[in-house]
Amino acid sequence: MFSKLALSSQPAFCTYYSTCTEPCRGRTRPDMICRMEMQATPSLGVEEEGVTRRTQSPCFDTRIERSDLQFTKMQQLETEINQESRSFGVFVAREAELNEEYWTAAWLRAESHWEDRPNERYAESYKRKFADQEYNALKRRCRGYQGQQSSCIIAVKKEANNVKHTILKSVVGTLDLSIRYLLQGESFPGERVQAPLFCSIERKEASRYGYVANLCVAKSARRKGIALNMLKFAIESAKSKGAEMIFVHVHKKNTPARKLYQRLGFEIVEVANKQLVEEQMYLLSCKT
Repeated sequence: MFSKLALSSQPAFCTYYSTCTEPCRGRTRPDMICRMEMQATPSLGVEEEGVTRRTQSPCFDTRIERSDLQFTKMQQLETEINQESRSFGVFVAREAELNEEYWTAAWLRAESHWEDRPNERYAESYKRKFADQEYNALKRRCRGYQGQQSSCIIAVKKEANNVKHTILKSVVGTLDLSIRYLLQGESFPGERVQAPLFCSIERKEASRYGYVANLCVAKSARRKGIALNMLKFAIESAKSKGAEMIFVHVHKKNTPARKLYQRLGFEIVEVANKQLVEEQMYLLSCKT
């Protein structure tokens, strides 16, 4: 019961996280941008339906002991968190800190991915496997690789009257922000489609950019400005890390997603359209 995350045509769960977030020879794979409140291909599956359903907690056997996860752990109070954040209404957008926050973000993506296939055989098993794999991949990305900085941004429900909720119930939205560098000679990500495997990366201030992916919001928390405010926080964060531009891929048929990004100043990179015809995608950019 979360908004859709990856392309509706995405085949198996195992190909989703591995192909969408990591660059391929310097080119960002566009096949993983969500739908409107989500961010992975049809980039935003956000508030398209306006349906609010009761969000179900992840189904798993809590008797299984995990060395790094405590599924009953309570959320942190705002006073216990020492990092930049963006407060809006009863929510706050910030970077994930705890392993349980990373795992819940991964579960949101799994729910989004299977949203249109609730009756599919073994769906629950696939979702759990997807979440575990995405959790591990997310932790690896956030440790940094190939000179990139990656962070998992989450939207969390504030505690009411200092009453805490479990982390599983408090995280209602997520997206990935990575800080990357353009390849030598590029003006936008993926411009050099036939770039050599070992082509150089321009590690200059002017070549640094931000890239947003995997935006998703729980269905029960839609139409509350969560996607918009997470994106605003991502733009602010990218700017603080020295990125002058931020990019995102959006599916051409995902009008709600495009409208959301346009509200924040994103514009279509026209010169990139020819390369994205087959993928039915737009590349959008915005100055931070």
